[in-house]
Formats: sequence, structure tokens, C-alpha cells
Amino acid sequence: MTQEYKPTRSTLMEIKKKIKLSETGHNLLKMKRDGLIMEFFNILEKSKDIRSRITQNYKVAMDKLAIAKAVDGSIEVKSAAFALSENPTLELKSRNVMGIVVPEIEAKSVKKRLNERGYGIIGTSTRIDEAAEAFENLVEDIILAAEYETKMRKLIEEIDKTKRRVNALEFKVIPDLQSAGSFIRFRLEEMERENTFRLKRFKEK
Repeated sequence: MTQEYKPTRSTLMEIKKKIKLSETGHNLLKMKRDGLIMEFFNILEKSKDIRSRITQNYKVAMDKLAIAKAVDGSIEVKSAAFALSENPTLELKSRNVMGIVVPEIEAKSVKKRLNERGYGIIGTSTRIDEAAEAFENLVEDIILAAEYETKMRKLIEEIDKTKRRVNALEFKVIPDLQSAGSFIRFRLEEMERENTFRLKRFKEK
């Protein structure tokens, strides 16, 4: 790399500017990387919690469904399920986290009031209502888990890219520039000594 630069004072000044710019960029990228890692672990904790909750809610929902089928009958339960008039909808939004866009999923019409489930309130038992509510809670948690998983994948990709850029600056770009600067300083000092020696020889003649 040293051969790419001419040993002049203007070149040395330019290299010093590049080193300073690279070091500033390196520090900013390290801050970004650390911020992304903190955000990742924050979401990871939430993801662990929601996964645990999904496991619990799934068991609760299946137990309530089994009770409703055992007492009210499978036909009654299926009839209540098919009576649903409005399906849940998802709205995909986004949020900027340190320069990267992560998704946010907003679910609508997942949890419903009794009169919004489509089946008659009088014609069904509380067991079916409880099973329906349990599965609504489960669906909400699954949607939230999907959001967290997507965010973590995005963050991991960006963390890897940022780490590569930090390492490139730290172990390649900056050392190469510093090496080039040292070489130019050495050549300038050498040239100065040669000029001094020539002047001295000239005066002696």
C-alpha cells in the first residue's frame, strides 16, 4: 500500500485526514454495534418470555377445548367455531432501530367480546366462551412471537455487517494508513537528510 502514495507533505496531510476520518467512523460503528447487540438481547429476553407463555397458554387452551368437547360435544364446539364472522387481520408497520428498519405487527380482531364471536350467547356454554378466549390469547402471543423472531433475524444480520466493517477498519484500513503515513514520514526525513548532506558538500567545495 505504501507504493500507492507519493512521499510528499501534502500526501502525508491527506493520510492523516483519512486516519482521523476512519477512526471516527470506527468509533461510531462500534457504538452502533454495541447498541444493536443491546437491542438484540432485550428482544431475546422478551422472546423467551413469550415462548414460555405460548407453551402455558397452549396447554390451557387445549385443556379448555377438551372440557368443552367433553361436556358440550364436538358438534356444538365446531358450530361455535364456524360461526366466527370476522377473521383477525394483521397490519405490518416498521420502526427504525439505529439505522435499520424492524417490523412491528399490529393484530386486529383477535380478542373479541362475547357478542362479537358470531355465535349466540344464550345457545352456548361458558366452557366454549372460555375455550374461545384461551385460543384468542394464544393467537395474540403467537403473533407477538413472530414479530420478535423477525426483529432478531434483522438485528443479527445488521450486527454481522457492522462487525465486519468495524474489523475491516480496525485491522486493515487504519493499520494500512498508519503504515503508509510512517513510510512517508521516513522517506521525507531521509530526503531531508540527503538534501542537508548535499548542501553541506556544496558549501565545502
